[in-house]
Amino acid sequence: MNGRRVKVTIPATTANLGPGFDALGMAFQLYSVVEMEISDHTTVEMMGKELQGTPTDKNNLLYKVAAGLFQEAGLAIPELAIRASSEAPLTRGLGSSAAAIVGALVAANHLAGEPFTREQLFEKATRLEGHPDNAGASMFGGIIVATMPEVPGDPVPYVRFSAPAGLQTLVVIPEFMLSTEKARNVLPQVYSREDVVYNVGHSSLLVAALAQGRLDLMGRAMSDRLHQPYRAKLVPGLNEILDKATENGALGAALSGAGPTILCFFSSDEELEKLRAFVDRVMKGHDISYRVMILQPDENGVQVEIHQR
Repeated sequence: MNGRRVKVTIPATTANLGPGFDALGMAFQLYSVVEMEISDHTTVEMMGKELQGTPTDKNNLLYKVAAGLFQEAGLAIPELAIRASSEAPLTRGLGSSAAAIVGALVAANHLAGEPFTREQLFEKATRLEGHPDNAGASMFGGIIVATMPEVPGDPVPYVRFSAPAGLQTLVVIPEFMLSTEKARNVLPQVYSREDVVYNVGHSSLLVAALAQGRLDLMGRAMSDRLHQPYRAKLVPGLNEILDKATENGALGAALSGAGPTILCFFSSDEELEKLRAFVDRVMKGHDISYRVMILQPDENGVQVEIHQR
């Protein structure tokens, strides 16, 4: 087990894509890196501004997830030297916790001699995350459609397919954090049958449209009644962007995960130009500082490099 350093690169992700609540995920070409090796004593180094403030001892999520994997494999928990960096901002709805969990599981699994398959690691990541969308997209890349297994510990049923050709994303990142817990707490306990049927229809149409490259259907298919209307009060500008994005160059728009990041999909430079101006008007109208990224889908999922000492 000793003498190897594992470097794992994990894509950022988005979940839900509007109506596919806790079931749909997509990976982006925006990456976190986790490096891990067995050491004489545990060190945790967090590189870059995105990870500032995260624990640098055994309370760190990466260490706890890795230790859990060794334990589940029936192995002694070793001391670990861990180093991590992230291009994706934390608690903005771009799957930072799923990327950390997937990265730690994959790295630790390699150091432990690969006792678990990728599918088993996906099940563990889903169990730790509580839903499979971000974890699946981080693990496998592309677009993931998945649901929780009926029996805890069973394999996670999922389908992975490639994102449609030409699909790009204008990612609007407000300069404030929004915890997933807070964003979940605003959701109702009970929904009307009408709203549930609405979402089943729209998420089914969205999956079919993405799978067949029907970008023309995305705008209508991405409408949602289960989470976005309730979260809009936590994300200034969201309502206007969801309502008017398709009139201003977008193929479709959605809150990314629990937010506050907002996604606007497009496929041409002309659409992007219109979208940028529209988003800027909306965000300035709410006096919200923000930044944008233009992201392409990631098709590779988690990537591993092994360095022999």
